[in-house]
Amino acid sequence: MSTAPTAPTAPPAGTAPTAPAATGPHGGTGASGGHHARRFGLPIATALVMGNIIGGGIFLLPASVAPFGTISLVAFGILTAGALALALVFGKLARRHPKTGGPYVYAREAFGDFAGFLAAWSYWITAWVSNAALAVAAVGYLDVLVPVHQSTAATIAAALLLQWLPALANLAGTRYVGAVQLVATVLKFVPLLLVAVGGFFFFDSANLGPFRAGDDSALGAVSASAAILLFSYLGVESAAVSAGEVRDPRRNVGRATVLGTLAAAGLYLLTMVSVFGTVPHDTLVDSSAPFADSVNLMFGGSWGGTAVACMALVSMVGALNGWTLLSAQTPYAAARDGLFPQVFTVKRRGVPTAGVLVTVVLASLLTVYNYTAGPSGVFEILVLVTTFTATVPYLLSAAAQIYFLLSGQADRVQRSRLVRDTVLALAAFGFSLWLVAGSGYAAVYQGVLFLFAGVLVYAWMAARRRAAGTA
Repeated sequence: MSTAPTAPTAPPAGTAPTAPAATGPHGGTGASGGHHARRFGLPIATALVMGNIIGGGIFLLPASVAPFGTISLVAFGILTAGALALALVFGKLARRHPKTGGPYVYAREAFGDFAGFLAAWSYWITAWVSNAALAVAAVGYLDVLVPVHQSTAATIAAALLLQWLPALANLAGTRYVGAVQLVATVLKFVPLLLVAVGGFFFFDSANLGPFRAGDDSALGAVSASAAILLFSYLGVESAAVSAGEVRDPRRNVGRATVLGTLAAAGLYLLTMVSVFGTVPHDTLVDSSAPFADSVNLMFGGSWGGTAVACMALVSMVGALNGWTLLSAQTPYAAARDGLFPQVFTVKRRGVPTAGVLVTVVLASLLTVYNYTAGPSGVFEILVLVTTFTATVPYLLSAAAQIYFLLSGQADRVQRSRLVRDTVLALAAFGFSLWLVAGSGYAAVYQGVLFLFAGVLVYAWMAARRRAAGTA
């Protein structure tokens, strides 16, 4: 079924409306390819949230946070509470603004064009940098099957292939995006459930290692490990970002967001504890495929690890499939309002094709740069950059909800739930701010450079709008 046109976002007061471009059934320009473009129902919307949350991150993160010790499990519990607060806030915002763009739409509606642009720009950076990080994580599991890490050229080629295959699936249309996402989400449950359930039969507390392994204070260790672990929860906003492609978005976006986050949180907690309890701490710190190592230690030999590596690869390709779609949706929404170049409004078969292509090219260049600059710590560096850039749209979305609550706009909130909604929004805002502090100076430094580069793009687009008489 084709998607109905999405209404353009109203410009803020004092700004003349921008004339929308000719749109197809999905609100994009150009041919829509209705046979290949379908709206997502609740199951696929939930699978999109779960598929993007449970992507490649969880398969490598146990090793990434092991240097902090088991105190990282405390960070994971706090992170889960914060992620649920964000999920509830996104669900509430989506009920009022069920449009493609998610955080961009909420920030622009509350604070105007510049805030909306910053949300779109930073989320877009998060998306394509995340794709590069996912590809790096996927190569770690591919190496279990085919030894590619022995050659830098082979490693780079494998990472690029893993990025371009999902991009081609996206270009084939939303019908295929949804099908790939549903299959990948189902398949990824197999290794996660195997480790989550089987791990408790082989659990050995001696494997846990020290509670606080590093030299950081307890608060510093929790903040630093939470900043890395946030990568495993990126995607909580997936249904909100793709609201224009979700059937009955006012009802289904919030439900899919909460259901997907709760299911992911439960699996995460079980699998993290299992991996910590089955893989010796010294081994886990240096592991490039901790889930495969866990299964090998459970059952002996290498067959279990090989099977898990295959399923982990499927999971990561599914996550790349979903993130590629999300990386094109936000600039598409911003471009329709004149805040991104108009090329991002072009859609074919329900997918913003320019956004997909630009995103995969940028992610590919970043992947090549990081491997050639030195492969040590590539995944952790990319993860921390996305942690910082992700907090910008999260902070703006939480602030938008607080604005709606405190500005007396009764049509946007239910007065009977004012106190609860305010507490949730403040918790989501505080949680996001805490993650900025935990990202570390290097990640904030690199993230700010990415973010401020966008100010020049905004100045260029604003000048073009004024010259055209639309500002």
